[in-house]
Amino acid sequence: MALPHKIQMSHASVPLVHEVEIMDEAGRRKTTHIPGERPLTIYLDKREVVTLMTLGGAPEALVLGYLRNQRLVESPEDVQSIQVDWETDSAAVITRRSTVDLEALTSKRVVTTGCGQGTMFGGLMEDMAQIRLPDGPTLTQEAIVELIDAIRIQDTIYKKSGSVHACAVFERCADKQVRLLYFIEDVGRHNAVDSISGLMWLDQRVGRDLVFFTTGRLTSEMVIKGVQMDIPFLLTRSGVTLMGLDLARKTNLTLLSRCSGKHFEIYNAPERIIFSGAGAV
Repeated sequence: MALPHKIQMSHASVPLVHEVEIMDEAGRRKTTHIPGERPLTIYLDKREVVTLMTLGGAPEALVLGYLRNQRLVESPEDVQSIQVDWETDSAAVITRRSTVDLEALTSKRVVTTGCGQGTMFGGLMEDMAQIRLPDGPTLTQEAIVELIDAIRIQDTIYKKSGSVHACAVFERCADKQVRLLYFIEDVGRHNAVDSISGLMWLDQRVGRDLVFFTTGRLTSEMVIKGVQMDIPFLLTRSGVTLMGLDLARKTNLTLLSRCSGKHFEIYNAPERIIFSGAGAV
């Protein structure tokens, strides 16, 4: 992948699935597969920021997306290098310039409901009051069903080993269809969305024409990250929390829950959804 901002990056992906021996209920020995899980401590200009538990499939994108969503860097141009070293389980990030007050942002932490323990820095909750996604665009019922089916047939780590969450981003196409752009699995859904956010930043993708899907629940943390990426549609095959819904209402984000087969439930901004025969994208 070409890096438009010339960030010096390692390519430190590691095996995502591991074979282990188990015993079943009849006392029979067999082999199965389980996902890997590794700690990755992020150092920003030699300052320790956080330790994430991750599969390690796209660690550099994860680090960049995490820094983006936590507002610890303002732009890809601010980042000179991201070097991941699995011998020390660390990611060293060097910036070209310091454009944020790291001390002020990291002084306030909120432990979230992310898988494991998620953390949000600074006043992200308060800042959501200043953000409202514009009205439009729209998404057809047929495109939603197509998206759900694309996730169903995807070759996934979950099908092989379980124990992971997946996030995906689709592009809305002019022919009322959608096209898969990114698909990431990780031990936590917040890691998967951060990895996609990092890839979007590197690819200079804007969010307006995109649709985000996750297998995990739509909490306030997930809504905040969707809004920060300017993506107007957030879908899940799971459920929605009350705070997640409240933030979606304040920011004009369309939430769809219980997406399975041809079924879905719209929790907010249903005017963006065009039902069969009602019009075009």
